[in-house]
Amino acid sequence: MQHIRTATLDGVASIEIARPEKKNALTVEMYQAMAEALSAAREDAAVRAVLITGQPGIFTSGNDIEDFMKRRPGEGSDALDSPVARFMLALLECDKPVVVAVTGAAIGIGTTMLLHCDFVYVSDEARLSMPFVGLGLVPEYASSLLVPQLMGARRAAEKLLLGEPFTPEQAVECGIANAVLPAAEVVPHARRVAERFRALPPGAVREAKRLMRAPQREQVLATIRAEGALFAARLRSPEAMEAFGAFLQRRKPDFSRF
Repeated sequence: MQHIRTATLDGVASIEIARPEKKNALTVEMYQAMAEALSAAREDAAVRAVLITGQPGIFTSGNDIEDFMKRRPGEGSDALDSPVARFMLALLECDKPVVVAVTGAAIGIGTTMLLHCDFVYVSDEARLSMPFVGLGLVPEYASSLLVPQLMGARRAAEKLLLGEPFTPEQAVECGIANAVLPAAEVVPHARRVAERFRALPPGAVREAKRLMRAPQREQVLATIRAEGALFAARLRSPEAMEAFGAFLQRRKPDFSRF
């Protein structure tokens, strides 16, 4: 079954995460497919914007833990050559507007990828969270830089250190999302926004986006690299092994011996 569905219609390249039986958990192959779809959209002159969607009730539950444990990225510079990192960089480098429709839960990278999109619309059923530390890991995708900037250090600590979930209204309040909509309206509204770029000069749009991102570009890239190296090392840590084992065994992790 194709878990990443792509299509181009009316100048919009759509990328649909379609693995509802696993709560849209992302595998290595899915990351690779999304990276390739983003690169293809960037190169296609007929594409004026990109639309990323999930399924009703679920955007993505983040990494597929079993797949991630079997095929963990390498450490050091190798960590930046994984399918996950290639997806991150492809989204970061996409010079066309990226619009996201978040229906339901957005966990881990399901939330951090939103930091790098241009328009984010969330359903009134959405729940966002970044539970990296609770899994023995560290924040990723420059979230350790961008989330404190958006929320302030105190609220960022709640989200990144404690892994507390937050509501769609809170996502709008802190600037991660543009608006909250009824669940049935999120995808149609996001598509309408993406289609508006058919009537705008594409070169001006790309240059304006580049200018908006330029002041922090190098800092964001440096943070992604630093986080990625630590994330890959933490995947092999005893704490992460306990957290992942507990997840798969459906029990609470025990960190008392660490």
